[in-house]
Amino acid sequence: MVKNALAKGYLALIVTLLYIPILLIIVFSFFNTGTFSFAKGFSLNSYALIFTSSKTPQLMGALKNTFLIAIISSVLATVMGAFASIGIFNLKRKTKRIVENVNQLPIINSEIVMAVSLMIFFVTFSFPEGYVRLILAHISFCTPYVILSIMPKLAQMDKNIYEAALDLGATPFKALTKVLFPIITPGIISGFAMSFTISLDDFIITQINKGTGTGIETLSTFIYSDARVKGLEPFWFAVFSIIFVVVLATLLIINMRKVKSEQKLLTKGR
Repeated sequence: MVKNALAKGYLALIVTLLYIPILLIIVFSFFNTGTFSFAKGFSLNSYALIFTSSKTPQLMGALKNTFLIAIISSVLATVMGAFASIGIFNLKRKTKRIVENVNQLPIINSEIVMAVSLMIFFVTFSFPEGYVRLILAHISFCTPYVILSIMPKLAQMDKNIYEAALDLGATPFKALTKVLFPIITPGIISGFAMSFTISLDDFIITQINKGTGTGIETLSTFIYSDARVKGLEPFWFAVFSIIFVVVLATLLIINMRKVKSEQKLLTKGR
């Protein structure tokens, strides 16, 4: 009884520390404040300022760049990660373990180290500044997360299914698309969602690799450049709130569809 109460208390504490700051941002977004106060009373002016502020053109440009880079990089990272996962899964045990450990290096490595390493790489091989560098950089740190999401699904799969499809007359490509991909689809969706959200809020790698003369700003770099001058303006609270709600809703929908697809597979298996 005591252990159960302590476990629930610990879980409640962790959830509180994680989500209370986010809830405070949402609350303050309705009070048109940049100073964390309720002096101005309830108002939707913060949300209106997103579209009427003098910084609206810059904000919309940053949002467009953020989603453009996130969508392109996460789609490419998902495709690369899916095929890489299948390749890694079919390696010999020792080689497979080595490659899996190498795949985790970008994840456990310090982000500033990776940012500087990518910058040196791009400068050394004369990659053009701007979107090319940013998309390649985002792909490089998103792909390992996709692989980590798909590998458990491959491990749960019956290894004989693919061979059985070949024995029954399917071509390797048809067996891949009709047998293997449907099994790992939940992992692919999770990997895409994870890489998209990671790309969406990246700052260090983007800030160092966007180039000084390109004028490209993502949401995170624009917040940094704007807030360090005048602090957080009221419309930022509204922007943060909208992003949180949209991302949360997207993840909930993806996870619900993932659960339903897994239930269908279990039902067919019976």
